[in-house]
This record gives sequence, structure tokens and C-alpha cells, in this order.
Amino acid sequence: MALIENTCYANCAQAEARSSISLRHIYSVWQSRRALAALDAAALRDIGVSYKEAQTEANRSVWDVPQNWRR
Repeated sequence: MALIENTCYANCAQAEARSSISLRHIYSVWQSRRALAALDAAALRDIGVSYKEAQTEANRSVWDVPQNWRR
């Protein structure tokens, strides 16, 4: 019985680690999009992004990211 319990704890710990990584990733995407939305016109010109492009990106959902961003 102890072996089964230890296996369960190991699997639970791995699942918990994956979910915390996902939460950190989601928070990072949200934070980046909020920062993009806060940039002024001069800063947007510096990075080569139009106001409309910045607003479109900032308004996307946190789970709506390019495939290469996904883990």
C-alpha cells in the first residue's frame, strides 16, 4: 500500500508543477499584453508596431498565443 501512496504523491507533485508553470506562463502573457497596451505612440514607433496592432494584440485572450509559445 505504501508504494501506491508514494506513486500517487509523485504523480500529484508532477501535475502540480505543470499547472504552476502554466499559471506563470498565463500571467506572463497577460502582463506583456498589459505593458504593450500601456505604451505611448513614440514607444510603439520605436518597436515598429502601429497603435491598432498593439490594441489588437493587447485585447487577445491569454490562451490565444502562437504555437511556438506553447510548452
